[in-house]
Amino acid sequence: MSNVNYKLLVINPGSTSTKVSLFEGETSVFEKSLFHDSDVLLKFAHVNDQLPFRYQVIMDMLKEESVEPSSIDAFVGRGGSACTQPGGITKIDQKMFDDTVAAVGGSEHPAKLGVMLAWTFAQEFNKPAFTLNPTNVDEYCDYARLTGIKGVYRVSHSHVLNQKAVADYHAKTMGKKYEDCNFIVAHIDGGITVSAHDHGKMVDGNMGADGEGAFTPTRIGSVPVLLVLDYLENHSLDELRLKCSRAGGFVDLFGTANADTIHALVDEGDKKASLVWNTMIYQVCKMIGEMSAVLCGNVDGILLTGGFMRFNDVIEGVQKRCGFIAPVSVYPGEMEQEALAYPALAVLRGEVVPHTYSGKNVWEGFEGIEF
Repeated sequence: MSNVNYKLLVINPGSTSTKVSLFEGETSVFEKSLFHDSDVLLKFAHVNDQLPFRYQVIMDMLKEESVEPSSIDAFVGRGGSACTQPGGITKIDQKMFDDTVAAVGGSEHPAKLGVMLAWTFAQEFNKPAFTLNPTNVDEYCDYARLTGIKGVYRVSHSHVLNQKAVADYHAKTMGKKYEDCNFIVAHIDGGITVSAHDHGKMVDGNMGADGEGAFTPTRIGSVPVLLVLDYLENHSLDELRLKCSRAGGFVDLFGTANADTIHALVDEGDKKASLVWNTMIYQVCKMIGEMSAVLCGNVDGILLTGGFMRFNDVIEGVQKRCGFIAPVSVYPGEMEQEALAYPALAVLRGEVVPHTYSGKNVWEGFEGIEF
């Protein structure tokens, strides 16, 4: 074991920004949120095409901060899109990078760029790279998987990293372990996911990056299937796919993903903005109600996190509609940067052995049942 203050660069891409932190040991030297306007990101036909752009943005930021990339001991990226994985820290390798690029896990969430960027930096500067609790950690119960279409199954695509970090932290404030509690965790930001945590396992949640749940600044959310089919009569499948992930929600309704711009209109009394904003809150509350049923009403707490905690009406809306289920606790922003850094630091110090990416999905079918 060692107390060496290794230097870590933590890379956390979101749908509208890239958050980058430099850690020396447990100390955060700086944290930068690099915002990307939707007009810029929509110039890229595919999420993968954003890699050179976001890489250069990070390199420019490091130059501004007088940080030499070769001095960094390891690169840590948020992840997703590869095969489903168990919870915990995993070493990034070429196979994980390739599967992430190919999106073999079926999700094109921008979080995948975390693995891609970390591996690109690691290769460039000959350092190790890691990821932790990517968007496709799979701990679902079987009831959360099955759909009414043969061979089509729901999978875990969520803000697993932040949700588990917040749940673990909140359990400690209660004097308990995460594994001893039941929580509903709502991550509300550029993407919105709500999940049920049953004694340390995230057993259900919405597939936020796949067009399920509340609409968001960039996503359409859940839309009745027949209405989607009608929409496709006059629009291409590629257009619809783009709206599911990057061009729906506020972008489609207002032409911008900037929540501050929309909320300013709400404050001014704009009727359209107020309707859209409050509908989003309403839909989040419906999702929380669904997850309370998953937990049979045995909920120790509703935990709200994400960038939208800067808007008091979001918090008040959830408290009004869902406060009867369980106490509502608020964790502004997110805990993802520390959650990514500390396990990687433990690996470098020889305190933890990381998972090796298997290239296989955690779940491969219902035991003893064929469809």
